[in-house]
Amino acid sequence: MGQNATAAGEIHIIDDDPAVRDALSVVLTLEGYHVTTFADGHSFLAAVRSRVPACIILDVHMPGRSGLDILKELNAKNYPAPVFIISGQGDIPMAVEAIKNGAFDFIEKPFDAETVVNRVHEAIEAAGRRQARAGLGETLTQFPGSDLLTAREREVLNLIAAGASNKEAGRQLGISPRTIEVHRARIMEKLGAKNAADLVRIVLSESPRNS
Repeated sequence: MGQNATAAGEIHIIDDDPAVRDALSVVLTLEGYHVTTFADGHSFLAAVRSRVPACIILDVHMPGRSGLDILKELNAKNYPAPVFIISGQGDIPMAVEAIKNGAFDFIEKPFDAETVVNRVHEAIEAAGRRQARAGLGETLTQFPGSDLLTAREREVLNLIAAGASNKEAGRQLGISPRTIEVHRARIMEKLGAKNAADLVRIVLSESPRNS
């Protein structure tokens, strides 16, 4: 898998636990990524002002600025690189809040090295496909209420409307089925849809109805 990683791909890891920083740094460096670690949000935010990494792995619990604070300051909803949140098993509500604030996906502790490497690799590939589609001028379906959704929510909705399961949609976008569920719930809430069939009807009514 090492040869698949971009030599130029830089990954930023922000965690106040040196053991976590070291473990993630070792496995990702072995895969050919260039890894930069930060013990706090302040030093990370100073670094990203001058360069955008290929991927960010951010702990949700940190002294001072929390992971959520950093996501907001980073304007993660519009940030070009995928941002993973590291969370403990009891932190699911916080992980959901992080996704609402633009996190790409979350990685639950305890995690194994292979899972992290695969998730990061898929996320970077998905980001590349997204940029390629944007470069080709490919636009996502417009429909009443589409302006209420984030770009990622529109991507998720297009896949759901095309009949993709949570698992299939997650595979295409490089995120976990659980995160697809979070996006689906947000989309339904924003568009006032009661179920998946409702969502499809909304997407299919692309042109505003003539009065």
